[in-house]
Amino acid sequence: MASTPGSHFSESSNTQKAEGSSPSQATNFPQILCSVLLNEKLRNLVPFLVRKYQKKEQTTMEEMLHIVSHDYCEHFLLNYKKFCESLSLGLGIEIRLVDPSEYIYDLVPILGLTYNGILDDDEQIIPKVDLLIYILSVIFINGNSVSVEELRKQVRSWEILVLRERVVIGDPWKFITEDLVREQYLMYRQVLNSGPASYEFLWGPRAHTETTQMKVLEHVAKLNNTDPRSYPHLYEWALREENTIVRVPERQDV
Repeated sequence: MASTPGSHFSESSNTQKAEGSSPSQATNFPQILCSVLLNEKLRNLVPFLVRKYQKKEQTTMEEMLHIVSHDYCEHFLLNYKKFCESLSLGLGIEIRLVDPSEYIYDLVPILGLTYNGILDDDEQIIPKVDLLIYILSVIFINGNSVSVEELRKQVRSWEILVLRERVVIGDPWKFITEDLVREQYLMYRQVLNSGPASYEFLWGPRAHTETTQMKVLEHVAKLNNTDPRSYPHLYEWALREENTIVRVPERQDV
């Protein structure tokens, strides 16, 4: 899990191949995720923090230790930094200390994704978030759209990875075509002038509202332990999008 699109992807705009390296499967992080976020002793902590994050509530170390299995508290404190790194890379959520005296923490969105409306089952939080981030990355890397056939192939690759970690999401394709489309994280449409008719997926309006191509690229780069500029064409696309975002100035009362 916490996968990035496979190494067979090259940076391309439709059929144009880009120079430079392409995002490849992260090699180290899946093991970290498996041993940390999927640890049985922490099974209730991740859903607890995600719900706090969605409500924009703070948390405390006392709360976290209360959720963690009693016999695991000392180990959790010793490995707290690794847990925070895993939460950041796996779910796009940063735990940021804001009050050292009381050990109060903010849950900060790195990707900007809220996940509201798609996480109805605590047991499915990690794989569903991972799949959403994965698909948004696949679409971006493929030139902002991906065919149904290509996405099916990528989802099958993703399923193989998560099954190795004994994580089950139920029906991933139903989650994609129903939940993610309904919640407008994805858009599903017929390719213009295609005959016979073919279909593709794009980022939906909600994905464009909550995150940006640059944030997704930075996330992919972190998973692969590299710099976003290592993917020059993707970086150029993301930078172009950043520059076209209209920033409406705040109204000033006179």
